[in-house]
Amino acid sequence: MNICVFLSAADLDERYTRPAREFAKLLGKGGHTLVWGGSDVGLMKVVADGVQEAGGRLAGVSVQFLAAKARPGVDEMVVAKDLAERKRLLLERADAVVIMVGGTGTLDEATEILELKKHGHTDKPVVLLNTAGFYDGLKEQFRRMEDEGFLPRPLTDLVFFAEEPVGALAYLEESRGIE
Repeated sequence: MNICVFLSAADLDERYTRPAREFAKLLGKGGHTLVWGGSDVGLMKVVADGVQEAGGRLAGVSVQFLAAKARPGVDEMVVAKDLAERKRLLLERADAVVIMVGGTGTLDEATEILELKKHGHTDKPVVLLNTAGFYDGLKEQFRRMEDEGFLPRPLTDLVFFAEEPVGALAYLEESRGIE
């Protein structure tokens, strides 16, 4: 499976890097391909290292203004002209999406895939990995959107909230019929 991971390029605390490494190891050992923003810095590097060390493939989609930070020695690297093209290419290559901790860029990517799902433009499974309760506030906001009628589909049709990496990958594999 080609698993797109949206996540931070920042250097982060162990409470975020440990679960990211764990997910990366599971992804690689499962024979999956990491589809990610292509950067060789911060949490993006942690995940790419873990996938590669565990035998998984790496397919990066960088963007021109970040090309200098692109990871060398990957299985595939594409450089998009802008962030909109990058998102489109990441989603085109993905069979499933995992949203890890991140900032405004990650939030932008997350809301785009959820908006596509909401309108029936994709049926790819989406997991929000709620590491260390990072997305508790967002989860509450999504529930309020659902409760007050802002979502035309049940929240559970749009996104699966996982508290641990093993649950995130198990959900994706089950969604795609992989045992």
